[in-house]
Amino acid sequence: QVRLVESGGGLVQAGGSLRLSCATSGIILSVFRGNAMDWYRQAPGKQRELVATLESSGGTNYADSVKGRFGISRDNSRRRLYLEMNDLKPEDTGLYYCNHRNYRNHWGQGTQVTVSS
Repeated sequence: QVRLVESGGGLVQAGGSLRLSCATSGIILSVFRGNAMDWYRQAPGKQRELVATLESSGGTNYADSVKGRFGISRDNSRRRLYLEMNDLKPEDTGLYYCNHRNYRNHWGQGTQVTVSS
């Protein structure tokens, strides 16, 4: 059974940093590393939005709002995805989710990030 478990969120002041982790299970290594993975977030009262993508090739894409501040990475041997978030802003507040492109319908519980001004 495929599972994704996000962690690392918390309450931080504007300008601070957090590192989110996404632990996966139930995904064989070749499938894990052969597909892209994404980080999404959902702010209160808003739709879920794509924040960052890490392609299997290593290429990355970021939402304009986080470019230059966030960094996405993965550890294939541990089947984990990470999101390094720096210079956090109050508008970064939300519930953050990871997603694996081969398992689009599988979502974790998310990890809450709250940035105070």
